[in-house]
Amino acid sequence: MTNGHLDIISRASSLYDEVVVAVLINKNKKSLFTVDERADMISEVTKDYGNVRVDKFYGLTVDYCREQNIPVIVRGLRAVSDYEYELQMAQMNHRIAGIETLFMATNPEYAFLSSSLMKEVVKFGGDISGLVPDSVHDRLVERLRETG
Repeated sequence: MTNGHLDIISRASSLYDEVVVAVLINKNKKSLFTVDERADMISEVTKDYGNVRVDKFYGLTVDYCREQNIPVIVRGLRAVSDYEYELQMAQMNHRIAGIETLFMATNPEYAFLSSSLMKEVVKFGGDISGLVPDSVHDRLVERLRETG
């Protein structure tokens, strides 16, 4: 969870009555944090938004959206290079489930941020303060120290 993610969540929460941040349970992916840990971090940094809910799911995002009566997926775009992939996904989601996608341009202040970049910087001793929420920063630094 970077400040770029949090910015998109914040902006979406001003547009919609409820925003669900759905965390994918991907058994094939080895993540630095478990699904529960990721959901806890997101819950912690979004607790001041009265209309943001964090949930976990397995499978296709559109199936989850259908089950939860969620009509729109909000996606942040950092660069033009994100658009082609995101557009294809949005078109597929609409075709198979009628789910709309709202593309939100990332705040230029956060356009260069990615979770993998943040992990790499911390791994090599760099400072990412101000680029991720403080609680995420602390957990990330601690976890990378543990795993070496």
